[in-house]
Amino acid sequence: MGTVWELDFYSRPIFDENQKKRWEILVCEGIQDITTDPESLFQFSKFVSSSEVNSIQLKSALEEAIAQAPQPPSQIRFFRYQMRNMITRGCEALGIPAKLSRRTLALQQWLDHRNQEVYPKEPGYEPSQTPFITTTPISPSPLPDALLGQQWAFVTLEASAFADLPEWSIDFGESFPLEMAGVSSDDRIPGVIVYSQRALPLAGWMSGLELSHLKAKLTAPSRLLLETGVTDCWILADIISEDIAAEAANFEAAKQKANQVHFLAVQTDPKSETFAGFWLLREVELG
Repeated sequence: MGTVWELDFYSRPIFDENQKKRWEILVCEGIQDITTDPESLFQFSKFVSSSEVNSIQLKSALEEAIAQAPQPPSQIRFFRYQMRNMITRGCEALGIPAKLSRRTLALQQWLDHRNQEVYPKEPGYEPSQTPFITTTPISPSPLPDALLGQQWAFVTLEASAFADLPEWSIDFGESFPLEMAGVSSDDRIPGVIVYSQRALPLAGWMSGLELSHLKAKLTAPSRLLLETGVTDCWILADIISEDIAAEAANFEAAKQKANQVHFLAVQTDPKSETFAGFWLLREVELG
């Protein structure tokens, strides 16, 4: 996958001398595996005026960031749907593909920190009443027929088991340090395993979707959903019995206890000791 950066270009709750909101470009290195040290990730920030909100200014800021970074990005993730045209143009002007994604965990934590510790100390700061980002309700799409799993199951693993994750045989996947999500080794992490004789093509297809999180929808029609990108959603399975509905409710409760951390795995069958795909996921509110 190469080095993935996460980017935000948006206004902040800070006003200049003309009572215009200041805008900020944030770039940070993304987290791709469980061994990453969040404190070591590259970060770059730059305030700009409201008159400088354009793809040319973004391209210039990215050039500054690349000059300072240990290595340039192979792709950039961003979560603000309303900024997609400007961000895409600025990134593509440098030959860097940009993707809408809710998988911006390092960026979200950095934004939380700046909202609490940095912006309030800036001249012209005014607390923002802006709510978390919301999107229009997503209409889930069925998986392509060739990629449907033959079986699936709700499971749980002790958080301590993930210490060995770097040694697992996995073809496609991503992870992050559980500590950064406030998960301790004593916690249990819920997950879903999908079994398919076409496990590798299924995992390969999923790897290109910018996986966000799993959601058990418990109202009719009850379904297990996979949310991807920023506005996409897929039906992994229908929940068709009371027993499975109870398991789905337990899955959502376990997610909440684990600070919304969970996982998705793809295997050929229950006896397999390898994973065609394995992703640690976290459902987060975008801010």
